[in-house]
Amino acid sequence: MTDVGASLELDSIVHEASERAGGISDLGPGPFTDPLQLAVDSLESDGRLNPIGRMIARERMIGHTTNRLNYVNDRKRFPGIADERIVKPVFIIGMPRTGTTILHDILAQDPSNRVPLTWEAMFPSPPPEAATFHTDPRIAACAATFPSVELQIPAFKAMHPMGAELTQECVTMMGEAMCTPLFHNQFRVPTYEDWVDDGADWSHVYVFHHRQLQHLQWHHHRDRWVLKTGAHLWGLDSLLERYPDARIVFTHRDPVKSMTSYASLTALVRSMGSDTVDPEEVATDWTARLCKILTRGLHVRQTRSYPDAIFYDMFFSDFIRDQFASVAAIYDAFDIPMSDEAAQSMQAFIADNPPGKHGIHRYAPHEFGVVPERVRSEFREYIDYFDLPPE
Repeated sequence: MTDVGASLELDSIVHEASERAGGISDLGPGPFTDPLQLAVDSLESDGRLNPIGRMIARERMIGHTTNRLNYVNDRKRFPGIADERIVKPVFIIGMPRTGTTILHDILAQDPSNRVPLTWEAMFPSPPPEAATFHTDPRIAACAATFPSVELQIPAFKAMHPMGAELTQECVTMMGEAMCTPLFHNQFRVPTYEDWVDDGADWSHVYVFHHRQLQHLQWHHHRDRWVLKTGAHLWGLDSLLERYPDARIVFTHRDPVKSMTSYASLTALVRSMGSDTVDPEEVATDWTARLCKILTRGLHVRQTRSYPDAIFYDMFFSDFIRDQFASVAAIYDAFDIPMSDEAAQSMQAFIADNPPGKHGIHRYAPHEFGVVPERVRSEFREYIDYFDLPPE
């Protein structure tokens, strides 16, 4: 039998995760092993992985499984976690590459805002403590995982800065529910992504997401959560069922820019684990998927009323023109008080992080077979609804 490298068999992944979690085996309620099987099957049949890609994929699946085991076990060990209340959480959603990451980083400067940091999302057990939040040894352990990425794909930092103490997206945390579009960004897994797009029950994702927030805030509480990922568009109806008092910042930009930039990011990320990445296939595939998901999210918003939730639309062009003014408008829309300390911290961060600080992310539609007129035609309903001009 030919040695294909790192094992992607479900039993091997679950066994290794259990070993890392100290021998525990309870994955808790809700689906997990079935979608994990779907994910590894798609990695095998669709992924076009090289040996490094197989190792990366195996490690990602083991990591999410280990975290799932620990979340479930910690909840048994510390029953007080279940008493935590999540009140009026702020969610930043929208198209890829619409300024959501830098907006999240700016809002994280307000000491009243609680954001998930990369280190605690990567190593959530035991629950973080306020007293050691910036000295926890898990910070260094998390930071140690980044140099290899920067060496292999140095352009990534210009597209999406990484760091143990930078904000983390909910799309990563969704891996603990084994339902996330993150996997199809990092790897070519269209069969799995078809299920994420059209077959998954997202209510389970938000049940576990709520448990994750309770876990992380148990001993490190702030006034409100500020969370971010465009992946919330996939389950927007389930999000609003779980968090009926959500405050949602919906970011908008010319879809041509979003699709081209996201295709560039995805092709670059996949190249770390595959020698056969087709940029045009990436753009064609993701443009169709994102158009469908964005339209679905728009319809969720249009067809029901959410009396306790508040939506605020933020346009990329306005944000680029004056980032702090956009932030102030968000606070006004959600009736959130802004302290002098918060304003000063956010303004200082903006001044210290001008566009291009980590390099310029350069890309052009023709490099990915993106035809601007065709994209705008596909996204016509969305463009017309928000009156988005071409960039």
